[in-house]
Amino acid sequence: MTKSSPQDWPEPIVRVQSLSERCTDSIPDRYIKPISDRPSSAVLDDDANIPIIDLAGLCGDPEARASTLSQISEACNEWGFFQIVNHGVSPQLMDMARETWRQFFHMPVEVKQQYANSPKTYEGYGSRLGIEKGAILDWSDYYFLHYLPLSLKDCNKWPSQPPSCREVCDEYGREVVKLCGRLMKVLSINLGLEEDVLEKGFGGEDVGACMRVNYYPKCPRPELTLGLSSHSDPGGMTLLLSDDQVPGLQVRKGDKWITVKPLPHAFIVNIGDQIQVLSNGNYKSVEHRVLVNSNKERVSLAFFYNPKSNIPIEPVKELVKPDKPALYTPMTFDEYRLFIRLRGPCGKSHVDSLKSPR
Repeated sequence: MTKSSPQDWPEPIVRVQSLSERCTDSIPDRYIKPISDRPSSAVLDDDANIPIIDLAGLCGDPEARASTLSQISEACNEWGFFQIVNHGVSPQLMDMARETWRQFFHMPVEVKQQYANSPKTYEGYGSRLGIEKGAILDWSDYYFLHYLPLSLKDCNKWPSQPPSCREVCDEYGREVVKLCGRLMKVLSINLGLEEDVLEKGFGGEDVGACMRVNYYPKCPRPELTLGLSSHSDPGGMTLLLSDDQVPGLQVRKGDKWITVKPLPHAFIVNIGDQIQVLSNGNYKSVEHRVLVNSNKERVSLAFFYNPKSNIPIEPVKELVKPDKPALYTPMTFDEYRLFIRLRGPCGKSHVDSLKSPR
């Protein structure tokens, strides 16, 4: 791939929060989705929810551990999404992280603008994904930052206000990275592999980790737009700290959209494209999207656990067999994520483009 990240946005950036504050009964055309992509046109299943799994069983007796492993395996195979409770991250830290970021988005615009991002790295305060001029945009602002590798971690690019922001982010990142490591072992074991195989496929000690904090302002016409368009996550695994007061995340299941009902102090876990590739399609990343609300804002923290950026990601050799050849051609994560940085969210077209020719 010869393309490189662009240096700047193709058009002046408009903060969605500012639109929310001045739009009372309409939204700009740039945010109105095609009819087929609007929430109002979707087939919904309001009774369903993604699986809820108690991780305490992993530390229990052999029977409890086996049951928990089985539940995670079924969730990965059937849904690509599940909620976890009793995961070891402090509820107080989770609340503090979300509320600290809510405070940031309520800071004066000139404070936030100090951290305005560019499409070169996306790090900082942003309001669009993708660089296509004239593209239909999502109804959200965000803040993107790096945790790992340490060479990319720059706390000076993290907000200095509210005063606790950098300290809370750092502690939150450490705890979530540890939890991701535990889950990677479980995913490996459930594939019939040694527990460290997937982690080694990610680069071992050199994994990547980053976070996007999503801010979805109130929207006067939520039936016409989306907070985040349908996509599968380009990275390895995502742990989402959702806004447990205001549902908004929807997961595709067959031809229906399931609105996730988040539990307090749970993480929503989903498989990303890179684990789909490493597992040779045994685990699948799943399309999801975010609705917006006319009465309430939403804040969520999406933590991405990713492969080392410059090593080719391909199906692990133990999962490639004569009757199940490698389904995907190798590509580094750096090359792969350029797709989404250039084009924005596009369903599952990114990972499907990697499929080996038959």
